[in-house]
Formats: sequence, C-alpha cells, structure tokens
Amino acid sequence: MDLPREDDEAAKYIQNITIPSALIDKKFGEQLKKAVKDGELVNVNLDWREAVPHPDDRVEYELWTNSNDECGPKCDMLMNFLKEFKGAAQLLEKGGYSQFTPHYITWYCPQAFVISKQCKSQCINHGRYCAPDPEQDFSSGYEGKDVVVENLRQLCVYKVANEHKKPWVWWDYVTDFHIRCPMKEKKYNKKCAETVIKSLGLDVKKVDKCMGDPNADSDHPLLKMEQDAQIGKGSRGDVTILPTLVVNNRQYRGKLERKAVLKAICAGFEETTEPNVCLSDDIETNECLNDNGGCWRDKAANVTACRDTFRGRVCECPMFNGVQFKGDGYSNCEPAGPGKCLINHGGCWHETRNGKTFSACQESGDGKCQCPAGFRGDGVKKCEDIDECKERKACQCPECNCRDTWGGYDCTCSGDLLYIKDHDTCINKTAVQAKAAWAAVWGILIVIVVVAAGSYIVYKYRLRSYMDSEIRAIMAQYMPLDNQGEIPNHTHEEDRS
Repeated sequence: MDLPREDDEAAKYIQNITIPSALIDKKFGEQLKKAVKDGELVNVNLDWREAVPHPDDRVEYELWTNSNDECGPKCDMLMNFLKEFKGAAQLLEKGGYSQFTPHYITWYCPQAFVISKQCKSQCINHGRYCAPDPEQDFSSGYEGKDVVVENLRQLCVYKVANEHKKPWVWWDYVTDFHIRCPMKEKKYNKKCAETVIKSLGLDVKKVDKCMGDPNADSDHPLLKMEQDAQIGKGSRGDVTILPTLVVNNRQYRGKLERKAVLKAICAGFEETTEPNVCLSDDIETNECLNDNGGCWRDKAANVTACRDTFRGRVCECPMFNGVQFKGDGYSNCEPAGPGKCLINHGGCWHETRNGKTFSACQESGDGKCQCPAGFRGDGVKKCEDIDECKERKACQCPECNCRDTWGGYDCTCSGDLLYIKDHDTCINKTAVQAKAAWAAVWGILIVIVVVAAGSYIVYKYRLRSYMDSEIRAIMAQYMPLDNQGEIPNHTHEEDRS
C-alpha cells in the first residue's frame, strides 16, 4: 500500500474540514444508535461552554507558538490567527479581563551529539535549546538556531512590555515582525527585528540584555522556564505540538480561529462577569430577546431583569437610573431606596388631572404605597378623591362657603371676611388689619423702652464710676485712704524747698 502523498490542492480544503468529537457514555450512545436505526432525525449539538473552568472574572490563557514562517500551511494558519485575534486579545488585556502569556516550544540536543552539525545549526547555548530547521535543509536558508533566537527575542519583548504594564504590545510585535521581516525576503534577522521594536516604543537595549549570549555554555532563565512549562501539571497535559492553546489551565481542543478561540476564552469567565466582546451576536445568542428570557419586565418604564450572559441569561433585578430594584427577578422586581418614586411612581397609584399630579408613592417611612392627603384607597391600584365638603371634614364655620376640588377643597368666607385654614374660621379683615397695626405700635414702643432703659443703666454706671474716681483722687491729696499708702504730694514739697 502506498503512503499518502501531500497534495497542495487538497491541503487547501482539508484545513477547512472539522470533525467535532466528544466522549459519551454507553447508555447515551445506545440511544443514538437506536434512533438512527429507527429512521429518526438525530441532531447532536456539542456545547463546550462548561468544558472550561470559570472560577472568577479574569481568564488566564497561554498560546504556545513559533516565529517560524516557513513551515507550510500550519505556520500560515498560526500567523493568520495571530493577526485576526490581535484586536480581541488586546481589548481583553487592556480591560483587565484576561492575562495572556506567550510560550515557545524548544527541545534539547543529547550530550553525545552537541558537537554534531545538526545540533550546532539548530541549537543555542551549547545544545540546550533547539528548534527544527525551517526548510529542513541544513545546507541553505535559515537555521533552527535562528528560529530559537527570534523566539527568545519575542519572549523578551513580552517581558519588557509587561514590565511597562503594556503586555499587549507583544501582539503588535509578532504581527508586525511577520509582515516586515519574513524569511522569504531574507529579512528574518536582528536588524529588522530591532526596527520593529523601536517603532513600538520599546527599549532595544533592555531586550538585548534579556536575550543574553546565545553562545554561552549555561542555562538561559527564560528558555529554561519554557522547557519546564512544557511538562503538564494537574489537569493540563504536556505541550507537545504547535500551536497549543491553554485556557484556565485546560488545553483547548478546537479550531484555531478567532471566533472559536474567543468562545473558549469567554467560557472561562464566571457568569455575569464576561466583557461585552463575549456578548456580541457572532459569539453567542441573546436569550433576553426571546420573551424577555422568562424574566420580570416593566413595559411602562422599559426595565427588565433579564441579563444576557455568554452561557445564557440570568434573572436579577436591575439598577435603573440610579434606582436599585429588589425582588426575585422572575415574577417581581420593585424599586427600593432613594429615588424609587422616579421610576413609574414606585409601582403605586398615580394620576394627573388639569396639570396636577398626585402619587401614592412614599420616599420615606415603610415604603408602602399610601394615598396622599385628600384621597383614600389601597394606594396601589386605586385612590379616590375625598369630598371634604360633603363629609364635613373642613370649611364648616357659619360664614364658610365650601367647594370640593380634585385632591382638596376651596373655602371662602361670605362678606368682608378672611378664612383662616389652621383654625377653620372666618374673621374680619379690618379687625385683622387693626390688630396688625396695634401689634406694630406696641412692638415699636417696647423697643424704645428697652433701648432707653439700657442706655440709662449704662450711663448711671459709668457716671458713678467716674465720680468715685475723681473724689478719691482729690481726697488722696490731703489724707491717706484705708486701702492706699501715703501718696507723696510733689507740689507741697516743691513749695517748701
């Protein structure tokens, strides 16, 4: 039997053929076989949304890749994926939704073959880190060690960019390097790489320092970590093929294209924490569009408890216009707290007539609906106007004339009388004015008396103090006082002399 030969034409179509597969238990398998045997229509949908661990609101994922662009369709597929996925990856990284780490597979040369031509052309650091020859031709073109050096440079670009809090720059570098420095144009070298690094605002010297000496007979810390990371730990298996994508420490088994990979990453978010990029129409189906997802909805205020998620939907009472709704989210949500009356009057009765609006919503107190003054009812569905005049609740004095209004009443007095609402009585306007005038007069008189009395007291006190001091001064010139020592009289002494 002849071995299958590579067919370039067939290769174009083979890469577009995908056969999804999954392990199922025997019982379910027998059910499928029976259904097929009975001629029933069998349609099986594979849902991978729960296949990825989703513990929190950040996804950690890593891509094992390669800088080699001369390995045929596989390299072309990888490079196309990097270009297509760059936008989504940088959006996730800049928003703090994900933590991406690039990795590169290397192998080591056995000690017995370190000095061989093959090891020298494919390895650096004396056979410690190797990559296959790009063209599988040791006599021409680029060598495997050139690929290892560029892989190391890309690791260092990520390291330097990460130190500057811009890890997403790695995506710019690898895509720009592939476009500007391809092997086919003989630009796959240090000079071209440094041009790309400078254009991205990174420090070339820091990248060179990170790379170290590829001819040194010692371990390189970054490449040593890469080799150690290839070994599987926990639920993650060994990394043996390129490319390999790992999401939340679980290897991704699917097609390497933007939409499929983004779905796998979105499945790694805890529900309701996924970013908007995971809720686009080409990634998931918005279940809230179909009968509101079975959740509560207020059509009048256009508020819904349905929240679309990558896995489906959740029913949780929302916050709308700064007002938090509370309830089970399925059949009931009510505005609560400050501002609740701004949202459809808090679900309470309300009505507007002739430009006047009354509402049974109460911002304070127990928060229950209560008909406002002038109305009676349950406060939720009905509040009826109280006829204060008919029920004799107000405006009942002999001179009062009562007229009922919606939500209140108007009370007037007959003749030249004035209605005082607080006392529900009518009084003479002239008497009121006279009382007001006399009150003003008495007020002025009281002020004058108070000011005069105060002035007299101050005057009397100051005058008495002044007279006392003058008398004491005069008496002190002729006789000593009880509380004062002998005061010399300079005038008499001068006369004697």
